[in-house]
Amino acid sequence: MQIYKTEKGAVIAHEGHCYLKAIDDWDVFINRVGLYGALLTDIATLPKTADIPQNVLAPIGSQEVWASGVTYFRSKQARMEESKKAGGGSFYDLVYDADRPELFFKATPRRTVGQLGTVRIRKDSHWNVPEPELTLFLSVSGTIEGYTVGNDMSSRSIEGENPLYLPQAKTYDGCAALGPGIYVPERPIAATTSIKMVIRRNGSTVFEGETTLAQMKRNPADLARYLFRECSFPQGCFLMTGTGIVPPDNFSLNIGDEVDITIDHIGTLTNTVE
Repeated sequence: MQIYKTEKGAVIAHEGHCYLKAIDDWDVFINRVGLYGALLTDIATLPKTADIPQNVLAPIGSQEVWASGVTYFRSKQARMEESKKAGGGSFYDLVYDADRPELFFKATPRRTVGQLGTVRIRKDSHWNVPEPELTLFLSVSGTIEGYTVGNDMSSRSIEGENPLYLPQAKTYDGCAALGPGIYVPERPIAATTSIKMVIRRNGSTVFEGETTLAQMKRNPADLARYLFRECSFPQGCFLMTGTGIVPPDNFSLNIGDEVDITIDHIGTLTNTVE
């Protein structure tokens, strides 16, 4: 089942049909434990409507966006390489094998864009990449209720200069994208799920990569449990789970680049860089 946020309300897509539900509060609508069952109850009394909408909003209300780091081996390699001159390479090696994951605050709703929105690269950074990530929607109780596509925009030059600069490398205006909707399955998403990223420049593909959730060292449910240990989220939250796709070290985004991130069952999130 998919849910999409639109100007007219929530569109619920299920088994080839779409249903439009008028809602007063997106936070209340998505922040329900047992969301799959709640949506089935919703659509039982709703008329079928048009196809999946083309113009959708970012599927976020007042939720915070958090993120996980070094959850894939490829990510560990990239972080160690970019920070070795600063003496921080061993930090990432240690956290990859540690029980406690790397978790950090990523974005507020105002700094988050949706489908076809514009993400940004920092003016004070010369090495910038998108990071394609399966993103969890977690309820107020910390349960995984849905999944969306996340783009964790990152400055590799700033983070590599000193690991203590991570907040500046990760959190700024236009630093995150979510969408196009939230996938709400009856069961947890499969480890065989594929994540793909394509970056186009002037109409030509300049990078493409692919991985699967099976390559993730961390369990999504464990990441959620660590996040909720000493943090509360009255309206739920979004948690990016890390990236397994990292462009080569000689690649950096340009203004005008287009980024497509596709995750099986969820869809494709498309953003332009400025």
